[in-house]
Amino acid sequence: MILPITLTAAGIAALINLWLGIRIGQVRSREKISVGDGGSEALIRRMRAQANFVEFTPFVLILVGAIELAVGTSTWLWAVAMLYMAARVAHGLGMEKDSPLRGVGIMLTMVIMLGLGGYAIYVAHFSAGHVTEMPADVVPAG
Repeated sequence: MILPITLTAAGIAALINLWLGIRIGQVRSREKISVGDGGSEALIRRMRAQANFVEFTPFVLILVGAIELAVGTSTWLWAVAMLYMAARVAHGLGMEKDSPLRGVGIMLTMVIMLGLGGYAIYVAHFSAGHVTEMPADVVPAG
């Protein structure tokens, strides 16, 4: 089964993470800092932008993938996944100089995680057609 939303989101996430890493490398080169942060505020900000991305994105990708697998591909899930990616770019840019983009990015991230997390729990426990036991004729892989 192909999960187009999840695959697209994961691909975009990889590109955003690469972009954030390149931005770190640019400051490292400019300020001649090969290890650590050298006390450079610019480097610390870029490193935190990437670290923050890495802290949130796996959870969002897992949730998008699980929801897409459970309920199928939908326009709203496409929109949420792409809004998340835009929020993370905004956050990365906003970390540069305390721009309002930073706050917008993190607030959207938190709202999206809350919504996806809540919806995943709903689907798992309260959606129509929920299977509470594995059918006898299904053999677990392994």
